[in-house]
Amino acid sequence: MSKPIEAGIQESLRRIGQILNEHPEGMARSEIQDALATRFQDYPSDRTLRRRLSQLEDEGRLIRTGRGRSTRYRPASDTAEGMRTPTQDQGEEQGSSERPGWDPDLGIPLTAEGRELQRLVRLPRPQRPPCTYDREFLERYVPGETWYLPEGTRAELLAAGQTPEPVRPAGTFARDILDRLLIDLSWASSRLEGNTYSRLDTQNLLEHGIHAEGKSQEEAQMILNHRMAIRMLVDNVEEIGFNRRTLLGLHAALSENLVADPGEEGALRERPVDMSGTLYTPSGIPQVLKECFELVLEKARNILDQFEQSFFLMVHIPYLQPFVDVNQRTSRLAAIIPFIRANLCPLSFVDVPHQIYVEATLGVYERTDIALLRDLYAWAYRRSCIQYRVVRESLGTPDPIRLRFRDQLAELVRHTVRSQAPVEKGRLRLWAQDHDIETKSQEGFVERAMDILLNLTEGAAHRYGLSEDEMNTWRAALSSRDPSSDE
Repeated sequence: MSKPIEAGIQESLRRIGQILNEHPEGMARSEIQDALATRFQDYPSDRTLRRRLSQLEDEGRLIRTGRGRSTRYRPASDTAEGMRTPTQDQGEEQGSSERPGWDPDLGIPLTAEGRELQRLVRLPRPQRPPCTYDREFLERYVPGETWYLPEGTRAELLAAGQTPEPVRPAGTFARDILDRLLIDLSWASSRLEGNTYSRLDTQNLLEHGIHAEGKSQEEAQMILNHRMAIRMLVDNVEEIGFNRRTLLGLHAALSENLVADPGEEGALRERPVDMSGTLYTPSGIPQVLKECFELVLEKARNILDQFEQSFFLMVHIPYLQPFVDVNQRTSRLAAIIPFIRANLCPLSFVDVPHQIYVEATLGVYERTDIALLRDLYAWAYRRSCIQYRVVRESLGTPDPIRLRFRDQLAELVRHTVRSQAPVEKGRLRLWAQDHDIETKSQEGFVERAMDILLNLTEGAAHRYGLSEDEMNTWRAALSSRDPSSDE
């Protein structure tokens, strides 16, 4: 066999191994095929992929379970060591930053720079120097000239994050998967703060108001605050941006009832703060905080690439620590704003290990080094894309009527509720005619409006900007009427 062909096979085996190590629970062959296409733009035929999987199985590097459609493949070892290829090992010995290594405990691909930074932040405290805020770290960044994420990484993430019909109105994809996003992101982001709610506990809290036994009120508050903040971003997608109003509002939602002084919810801090677990001391000068906060927002607004923009915020908001608390949570939700606006897959942080996240942020705090956070960010985004592509496909094709007349349907729903009007086809048809809904689409429009109004939930009402009082008043007015009456 020629060397180029052998090298190609080894590279293919390495990619499959990398994917399987991120899924210790096992994957179906079709899922591996999708992941190869998403991550590496690699499109092996079904026959070729079968051969590669058989080779890995023969070499004892994967385990196959089940039969037929139930067949799944998982790594033979709980660590990444069991799936390394000779090609990968050689690249690591050479210290190449282009060929990723692995976090030996967590199975996350790391560049040479990321692994070296991880080694440094794991040193005992006496071997790590104390440090404070370095304003030049922010000032050195020039949008369009400085790049934290390499061009190849940005292109790969963009290809992975594309969603069906990306030209739809901003925020459409996030609304499509909102129920899942609220649970995933609320749970995962809270977990990175030490919250002990399980994903099922989180789902029960958000969907049914059930508080988990043995858990603190603070943990429940943290998760409920995430839901409020996520809804704020999705419901106000046309208004959100990298400005004071959005970031302060985001912090206010996330910090509600979690900081000692309510006056510090959604406000820049005016006092020093101590940070546990690190030798980094943020600036305690209010004027510096204000100036640098505005500079972070200004630079973020001038970054045109969504991924660079997102990652920039994850670096500089926690590093500045502009708030008395809840800085990292604010940065994680601010980081999904570009994806919501561009109809890209959001970043949910599901499966992000707490240990490596802490180490990555320590790298920024203590060494102003982004390498480890960059590696983790890219891995986490790919994971999110795989998950949400499956979620979106399970939802089917968007209704073209609801898509085309989204704004008009929302206006009609608000008008009906606030005027305490009955849900009658004749009235809805007249409204459609008065608001220039084209004749051929009127019946479809009326049917969708009927369906929305008759099944209007509390969450959907909030999306339309309706208050609980408005909903209750409307329902009381309908109680003596037949809501399904026609004409």
